[in-house]
Parts: sequence; C-alpha cells; structure tokens
Amino acid sequence: MLATVIAVVLVGAVQTAVHHAEVVAHRVGEPFGSLVLAVAVTIIEVALIVTLIASGGEGSHSLARDTVFAAVMITATGIVGIALLVGARRYGIPRFNPEGAGAALAVVTTLATLTLVLSTFTTSRPGPEFSPLQLGFAAAPRLPRTACSC
Repeated sequence: MLATVIAVVLVGAVQTAVHHAEVVAHRVGEPFGSLVLAVAVTIIEVALIVTLIASGGEGSHSLARDTVFAAVMITATGIVGIALLVGARRYGIPRFNPEGAGAALAVVTTLATLTLVLSTFTTSRPGPEFSPLQLGFAAAPRLPRTACSC
C-alpha cells in the first residue's frame, strides 16, 4: 500500500514538473523551449536513477546503462514511429521542427555514446562498467554551447 501511494505521488510530482517546464518553454520560444524541456526531463530521469542506485541492491550498478538504452530505444523507435504514423495519417506529409529534433537527437546520441559505447572500452573495471570517477564524469551536467556570431 505504501509503495502504491509513493508511486502515485512520484508520478504526480513528475507530471507537475513537466507541466511547469512546458509553460516556461512556451514563454521562451524555440529553440530554447525544446532545450528547457530536454533539460527538465533529463534532470528528472537522472534524479530517479541516482535514487534507485543509491538504494543499492543486486544489479543496481547497471541501472543507469539500462535506463539510457531504454530511453534510446523508446526515442528512436517509439516516439519517432508514432509521430511519423500520426503525422502521415493526419496531414499526408509530416513536417517537423529541425531545431527541436536536432537538439533531442544530439542529447540522445551523447548519452548513448557516454553510457553504452564508452563503458565497453574502459579498462578500469571488468566488463562494461565505469569506475566511480568515470561515473561522476558521465553524470556531471553539461551546459549546451551556442554558436556566437560576434
């Protein structure tokens, strides 16, 4: 019963945070609105992953890698496929926002490379695992760089 109440409260808190991020994104406009939403969702996901890893347990060391793999697969196949299907059925030829799509693709590609590919080539631990120092680097937030035409 307690787990159900906590899950409902957690879902409500995440929905509220995403709603407020959407309000800010609409006020800021494109392309910064897409970045605000991407950063908000990333922060929520990282907070949930860190909470689950901190609770420990068997297999929690691979939770971050598995979560990023799931996010990549959901984004690459699920969201894109549904968007293309609905757009094609409704409008014939779907159009998209290149700035928002480029930002989302850049974030997913960077996360996938850092967590899925790079961990295979590290030699500090056996298997596809990061050391604690490498995990800290991979988890550190990165601010997006914008091109300056000064």
